[in-house]
Amino acid sequence: MHMMNSISSSSDMGDWKGRVFDSLSFPTLILKPDRTIIAANLKFFERTGMAEAQVIGKTCKQIFFENEDPEKFPCNGTNCTLHKCITQKNAQSIVLKEVHSNNDQTWEERVFSPILNDVGDVSYVIESLRDITKVKTLEKKYSDVRQLIDKVVQSSVSGILAADRKGEIILMNEAAENLFGYTVENANKVNIEDFYPPGIARKIMKSLRDENYGEKGKLPVTKLNILTKAQQEIPVEMTAAIIYEDGNETATAAIFNDLREKYAVQKKLEEAEIQLYQSEKLASLGRLAAGVAHEINNPLTSILLYGNLMQEKLEENHPLEENLKYMIEDAERCREIVKNLLAYSRQTRPSKDIFYLNDLVGESLRLIRDQKLFMNVKVVKELDPQQILVNADKNQLCQVVINLIINAFDAMESSGTLTLRTHRTPENGTAFLEVSDTGGGIPPENISKIFDPFFTTKEIGKGTGLGLSMAYGIMEENQGKISIEDTGPDGTTIRLELPEENVSNEFHFGSIG
Repeated sequence: MHMMNSISSSSDMGDWKGRVFDSLSFPTLILKPDRTIIAANLKFFERTGMAEAQVIGKTCKQIFFENEDPEKFPCNGTNCTLHKCITQKNAQSIVLKEVHSNNDQTWEERVFSPILNDVGDVSYVIESLRDITKVKTLEKKYSDVRQLIDKVVQSSVSGILAADRKGEIILMNEAAENLFGYTVENANKVNIEDFYPPGIARKIMKSLRDENYGEKGKLPVTKLNILTKAQQEIPVEMTAAIIYEDGNETATAAIFNDLREKYAVQKKLEEAEIQLYQSEKLASLGRLAAGVAHEINNPLTSILLYGNLMQEKLEENHPLEENLKYMIEDAERCREIVKNLLAYSRQTRPSKDIFYLNDLVGESLRLIRDQKLFMNVKVVKELDPQQILVNADKNQLCQVVINLIINAFDAMESSGTLTLRTHRTPENGTAFLEVSDTGGGIPPENISKIFDPFFTTKEIGKGTGLGLSMAYGIMEENQGKISIEDTGPDGTTIRLELPEENVSNEFHFGSIG
């Protein structure tokens, strides 16, 4: 053997001990405390290709680092792993990386184990050289995969959470932080049950363990509410799974998708469908109303003409005078209904002009003929101090506002507070005019019907039910909207919405109607 003479002379090792030393699977050296190599096994010579004379009696520094830059030595002074092994009298190790000319990398772990004498001092040190390149390569691949997974998890737009068996949070990505309002640090201080309304977390775990509810250990897509740090309930769509290890539950993971934006889009689509249906319904009824009005108008004109002629020819105090008077009054009422039908069917195009929205409020109030309506009503005007310009048919809008004011008087039974409010949202260029009353509100069952033609809650003969449906049509023709902003026992607010007009500096304000 290469090492037998050295071993025998220094430690009187028997032949079987030498064979054991040579049979070690790792290249191994035996050094004295002064770092001198006294023995090396066959694996060391096979791996390095060195001869015994090149190794025995040399120091490990001469063998491994003789041609290296002194500043790169891993064994300078007290940082030397062999020095630590000798002084601390316990095993020490160091991992060294080597980059070859073809850029390949290899890693080697060197383990130093002390051999103590009878008094506890270090007599020899065994140094084993272990090629851990495969392990390091796998570690790097695993690390790269972990980093990739971490990047995928952190960049996901879905909130991802994981909790251990105790319910303590062990993983939370950025989307989950934004959704729940917790950071990773303060999420560790709460339990997973705090992320749901009371009882929901237990129901989720019950469903996960139920083989009849999807696959065991997996929760199919489920819609529920989660609870944020601010105690706000948010609708989400979630999937979840139990993580098993050796058949035992070790953790749970869940993925959350915020449904607020989806629900908002659905609501807008539903509102758009309702508005489209309302528009189509009003258009078809408008055509019907126009046809009916034209058909009735001719015979009605004859009735009024001959009725007035008869009234003129009747003698004073004639027994038929009163009956004829009632007939003419009812015919006049029919003519007013026909007039409203023609207006409702919108036979004329709007005549648009640019004007101040605040001026519309004052003009509408002045045009109300029956000023006695204002006797027991307090009128409050909350007008935007910044003049808001709109481009619309001012006469038609006056008709809408007057109609809303009269409806407010009726709702308050001519006693209460009428508020007229204007404001704007500069972000999207929208102007608003609101009419509020302090009446009893609109019953829930009537809210969906108040813009329908001929729908009225007034007594027979007091209204035709065309006012709000005409207002709906007029607002549409002027690229606007009318809606119920609020209604309840304390009153109702109807909102008119119009595009705000942007006028250049060259505009002549004298042309405002």
